[in-house]
Amino acid sequence: MGDGRCAHCREGEPEFERAVSFGEYAGRLRGLIHLLKYERVTPVAAPLGGMMAKAIAELLPECGQSRPLLVAVPLHKSRRRARGFNQAELIVRAARKRLAEKLEFAGDVLVRQRETMSQVGLSREERLENMRGAFRVSVAGRVRGRDVIVVDDVMTTGTTLSECARVLRRAGAERVWAATVARAFGAELPEVAEGKEEDEAAEVAASV
Repeated sequence: MGDGRCAHCREGEPEFERAVSFGEYAGRLRGLIHLLKYERVTPVAAPLGGMMAKAIAELLPECGQSRPLLVAVPLHKSRRRARGFNQAELIVRAARKRLAEKLEFAGDVLVRQRETMSQVGLSREERLENMRGAFRVSVAGRVRGRDVIVVDDVMTTGTTLSECARVLRRAGAERVWAATVARAFGAELPEVAEGKEEDEAAEVAASV
């Protein structure tokens, strides 16, 4: 019987307690995420927020504190400037509206201080090195002694979320969990063939 962990987590113990995703990064869910990230259809954040709320709600019973802090994986300032927004932040803000208990969201507590390359094709050691030093906590007092749920749109290998959790714990966070809308498995990575999926995203737009 398995232990509920993916191959990547068995390969190297992550820094977060547990990660929960709403669904697989495929089909309509993949199309919705691409609409938001690459087509900049920001109203899509609302339904994705509903999915994120379900993932977050699954983690709440495990949190020892009644109001864990929500922290979105940040974009580097150059990427955010080019896109115009951080999709993870839009999704988690929409998720808070769906949760019975309005959890605190700290939008500026985690900073991406260094741009990173795509993780696709990198070994575990290369992924870890690529992420090392990419994040910092802006105000340690915001997370010290707190339970934290770090959120993102898609989880692939979990390296990014694990590095965020490591930095948050070093800043004094009590425990850290991870929640995402989607989980990519195998070769189905969100960074692959982005241009090829623009037509698919446009088709999904017609049904949103």
